[in-house]
Amino acid sequence: MIFNNITENISNQINLNVIDNYFEALIIFAISILILRIFKFVIIKKLKKIAEKTKTKYDDIVIDMIDKVGWPFYILIALYISFHYLESLQFGLSSEIKTILYYIIITIVVYYVVKIIHTLIDYGTNTWIEKKDTDASTIELLSRIVKGALWLIAIILILSNLGYNVTTLVAGLGIGGIAIAFALQSILGDIFASFSIYLDKPFKKGDYIIFGTEEGTVKRIGIKSTRVEALQGQEIVVSNKTLTDTIVHNYKKMDYRRIAFNFSIKYDTPTVQLEKIPSIVKDIITNVKMVRFGRSHFFEFGEFGYTFKVVYFVESGDYDKYMDVQQEINFAIKKYFENEGIEIAYPAYWQKPSEKNI
Repeated sequence: MIFNNITENISNQINLNVIDNYFEALIIFAISILILRIFKFVIIKKLKKIAEKTKTKYDDIVIDMIDKVGWPFYILIALYISFHYLESLQFGLSSEIKTILYYIIITIVVYYVVKIIHTLIDYGTNTWIEKKDTDASTIELLSRIVKGALWLIAIILILSNLGYNVTTLVAGLGIGGIAIAFALQSILGDIFASFSIYLDKPFKKGDYIIFGTEEGTVKRIGIKSTRVEALQGQEIVVSNKTLTDTIVHNYKKMDYRRIAFNFSIKYDTPTVQLEKIPSIVKDIITNVKMVRFGRSHFFEFGEFGYTFKVVYFVESGDYDKYMDVQQEINFAIKKYFENEGIEIAYPAYWQKPSEKNI
């Protein structure tokens, strides 16, 4: 009877100790949550304000990545601290609880690692678009593809740690990818062509291009097609693959423009006046801004008069600038001819008189 009472008292004492230990673990969990809450809502906010005052963006990125970590991760840390406390008191957890806790840890850690990498990708994407001043659609698509690949790798990694055989899954994804690629050959061809345009940069938004029989200003480089505004105002939509498979003339990349033009003088013009024309034309062109003189010669005896050939270079690829220069040169030449009494040759036809008029 006395032995039973002693045993019952010891059992009750042990149960009380166990309850006390679990209560202490609960208190540790609550304190951990409180500390982590202070870290997230107080310390992180203060660090954000400090980071906003600095010139570099790297500290903003680091704080943003830390802020991306949500409460599931903090709760997991608090649980780990509590369970570790119980383990130190030799209150071992069952193998099932340990397994479940391990799976949860793997899932949450992988999730937040991917989220942090997403933050880095977004930062790199935005920085690249701002610095390169390029069309955002292609780089954003590439960013989405990389993010999707990251999630796929993360899922495979989690399933592998859960004990599933992922070899079959990976093989299935490979076969499915091949089947999709065959079904979407045309679309994928345009998408890869957009990557080629983005990386090789044969043209960009705002460039004036000629391809085939079409020409115009590039307004948008999309995933599947590029939109070009023609001189008449209509929009030309052309697939990216067509642009990469054809010869494209990009006039926006011209550093200078070579101009050659002819004019003819009447045959009754004296030789003395003809000899002055090349040097006068040279002086006219030399005095025009952003123009480099090439040559000016009496070229040939043309069908209607003496033909002169002139070559010069406009130090700009801008078509409007070229037209302004050509207009200035034309006016100057005409003014000189008027002062010297030199006449421009023009087509003249002689009609044989009919016998009725004889």
